[in-house]
This record gives sequence, structure tokens and C-alpha cells, in this order.
Amino acid sequence: MARYTGPKTKIARKFGEAIYGDDKAFEKRNYPPGQHGANRRRGKKSEYSIQLMEKQKAKYTYGILEKQFRNMFKRATSARGITGEVLLQICESRLDNVVYRMGIAPTRSAARQLVSHRHITVNGEKVNIPSYILKPGDVVAVREKSKSLEAIQNSLSNSSNVYEWITWNTSTMEGTFVAVPARIQIPENINEQLIVELYSK
Repeated sequence: MARYTGPKTKIARKFGEAIYGDDKAFEKRNYPPGQHGANRRRGKKSEYSIQLMEKQKAKYTYGILEKQFRNMFKRATSARGITGEVLLQICESRLDNVVYRMGIAPTRSAARQLVSHRHITVNGEKVNIPSYILKPGDVVAVREKSKSLEAIQNSLSNSSNVYEWITWNTSTMEGTFVAVPARIQIPENINEQLIVELYSK
């Protein structure tokens, strides 16, 4: 399966929440997609269905493919701590996610593109791997030649989010991944325990 590039509002409607951020189209049509989306009577979902939906929501939110996600779960299982929390912490430590959190890009997919096109450096070195896992203390910056890019300038000017585990210096266009965020600091509405239960079957 290739990375999803279809209509994002359709996916948001599937999960009943704006997982890709503010979405006016979602606000207008806040019901499941499909011909009978607004009126369809849906039976009670099975336990497996609920768990699967939660996993899919996490994958779409962070833009991760199934094989990658499964490997991350294995890594979380072998790490110390609560597996579900560690899984989300790994997702948050990805370079594309941190670029998005810092406000360098307006969405995670845009952040992924910036990383892939070598506009981002980590500790002074160009890194073009969106799934690169950052360690506390790593410095993420916009490459010198890319600082004047209109897309980056616009994103930074519209960004107002502040996260305790990240610092950002607008004048130098660089920030520090201070620490791995605690679960309570991660704003995503994901029930990670359901994902653990699904993979544990």
C-alpha cells in the first residue's frame, strides 16, 4: 500500500474528528462519508473494529504506513515503560512530526516533503529521512539556503502552537528537541491502549 494522497476531509469524516487540523469542509459535513453517510443506521461495532479504527486513526494522523507502524510497535514493546505511551512518544520523536510541531510546515505531509527535499538539518547535518528519530538535545534547523522559502515563511508566521518539549528561535530558524514528551503533553486524541490490544492478539 502506498501513502494515502486522497481527500483528507473524507478520512477525517470517517473517524468523526478533524485529525488533520482545522478543516472547514469537515465542520460542514461532520458525518461519515458515502451515499448514506448522514442517515445510515450503524450496528454496534465489534471490539476488533474499534481497535482497528484506532490504529488506522493513529497511522493517518502521523502519516505512517502499516509496516513502519508495526516495526515501531515492536520497538515500543521492547522498550521500558508503558507500550502504548512509548509508541506515541516514538511517533512524536519522528523528524517530520517535530518539523510540523515547530511550525516550519503547516501539516505533517508538508513537513515530510521539506525533510525529503533536504531543507532541514539535524545538528548541522542535512537529513532527508522523515522517519528519523530525534534524541533529546538534537537541534533541528532550516537549511541556510531554504530560509527564504515562501512556504516556510508563511507557515512560521501563522504558527502559534507552543510545546513544552520543544524550543524554537525564530531569528535563527532553529529549535531544540528538548525531551521526549510525556503522554499528557501529546495533544492527539488517540486511545493507544486499543492499539496495544489489537497487536497483542
